[in-house]
Amino acid sequence: MSTPDIRSYAEFWPYYVRAHRKPQTRIVHAVGTSIGTTVAVTGLLMGKKGMIPLGLAIGYGFAWYSHFFIEGNKPATFGHPLYSFASDWVMLSKMLRGTMDAEVERVTAQAVEVTPAAAPVAADGLQN
Repeated sequence: MSTPDIRSYAEFWPYYVRAHRKPQTRIVHAVGTSIGTTVAVTGLLMGKKGMIPLGLAIGYGFAWYSHFFIEGNKPATFGHPLYSFASDWVMLSKMLRGTMDAEVERVTAQAVEVTPAAAPVAADGLQN
């Protein structure tokens, strides 16, 4: 999935949702975000600032694992780190409210699909 030219968060959100189509990806993200946040906040409360980067590493580690090995795509963090960070929280919120599956369905239904008739044709006359 290539990174489109994104100029606003409203343009980014559908891209982010399509990058998280599989429920397993979203679950691993939620676990990583929860553990990472717990570690970072604990570090803040205990005055151990070294735990903050550890919390971030845990959160992103879970997320990147899910993209590379479950979803099979490149994390949105690489192209849009701030939008991606905010979207992790929006997605977690929607998961907790039970609305994320419907959001994935809504966004993916809006995606332009390549139909067999519109697929590129190779030099030998066969569709790619």
